[in-house]
Amino acid sequence: MKAIVVTDEAEGTAGMTLAERPEPVAAGNDVVVEVHASGFTPGELTWPGTWTDRLGRDRTPSIPGHELAGVVSALGYGTAGLSVGQRVFGLTDWTRDGTLAEYAAVEARNLAPLPGDVEFTVGASLPISGLTAWQGLFVHGRVQVGQSVLVHGAAGGVGSMVTQLAREAGAYIIGTGRAADRPAALDFGAREFVDLENDALEDVGGVDLVFDVLGGDIQKRSASLIRAGGTLVTIAGPAEARPADGLAIDFVVEADRTQLSEIVRRVRDGRLRTNIGNVAALDDAVAAFNPTERIKGKTIIRVRP
Repeated sequence: MKAIVVTDEAEGTAGMTLAERPEPVAAGNDVVVEVHASGFTPGELTWPGTWTDRLGRDRTPSIPGHELAGVVSALGYGTAGLSVGQRVFGLTDWTRDGTLAEYAAVEARNLAPLPGDVEFTVGASLPISGLTAWQGLFVHGRVQVGQSVLVHGAAGGVGSMVTQLAREAGAYIIGTGRAADRPAALDFGAREFVDLENDALEDVGGVDLVFDVLGGDIQKRSASLIRAGGTLVTIAGPAEARPADGLAIDFVVEADRTQLSEIVRRVRDGRLRTNIGNVAALDDAVAAFNPTERIKGKTIIRVRP
């Protein structure tokens, strides 16, 4: 099968190549998915699981990508809950070959049914950004109606999902980003916007929840804005700063079938929009992940026409 592979962490996305790889086999409780569309997060090329297996052994050349939408083509021994020919989408294991390929082996529990009226490219754009937003807001942040939420990167892949879900939950959203991101952030549901390059973040005043995707100095300054009893939620690694009288939680997104189903239900009824910036074929994936200019939104690879 055709797949995108990486062999050298130092080369980043520039080290991606299109290659022929063996088709995966479904182990117990696995399914093999005929991949129709795939998502990729550049940061995964710095994750240990991209280069080694669960026992720490080198597994290069490895196939990156952890988001997919496609059709189940084979079931492993003992696999239940899914059937051959079923449309699915979801999040694959961090330490196994991923989704930038014509086929991928996935634990069945990591997948959810993809309704027939949701395009594969849309399905592949949802797992990481959607689950990260859902878990950060509702599982870790416990957002409540009427709370104020500071969302960093509010026009980005994760931030746009956070903004929309928090708005639906009845929160007041203050988005941040570059000046050019203001219209998109407001369109996704932010009530205010802070240009981090030109505006004073501290002018925001007190907030109940900060959803951080940046880390560093912005995270530290944001922690000081959190009201007593509030929460800093971050996906940028262990929190370097903590609210004076609140919680700081860093987390890694996990696959969850129920949450995926809730997310895609909101897409179907128009309450949640994806943030796809570019769609490219698998043959063109290397160029798509090494653009010559900044692309707004997520790049999705259409593996099959």
